[in-house]
Amino acid sequence: MIVDMYKLRLEEEGYEVIVNEKGSEAVEIAAKEKPAVILLDIILPELDGFNILQMLKGDDKTKNIPVVLLTNLGQESDHEKGTQLGAVEYFVKSQHTPAEIINCLKKIIIQ
Repeated sequence: MIVDMYKLRLEEEGYEVIVNEKGSEAVEIAAKEKPAVILLDIILPELDGFNILQMLKGDDKTKNIPVVLLTNLGQESDHEKGTQLGAVEYFVKSQHTPAEIINCLKKIIIQ
């Protein structure tokens, strides 16, 4: 439901959105599509977002794509881990509005 809401809101802003719910395919899709930014949850089926982030940053084709983590995990240790692995932003879903997240994504895309 949250994925669909963000997809709709970003498309209304004029952005093309690719949704992938299988972590095992994320790096391959990112390498092929070269998105301007990746919005990534941590709790996912198959692979968690930390593993995906590590794989993205370890691949020459995807290492420069900015990754924003959007998660329910609010522990400081999770935030630190995401930052250390290369996330440019870390948002806890319950602490930020969709408008705040979308504004962040738009600023990253414009850069």
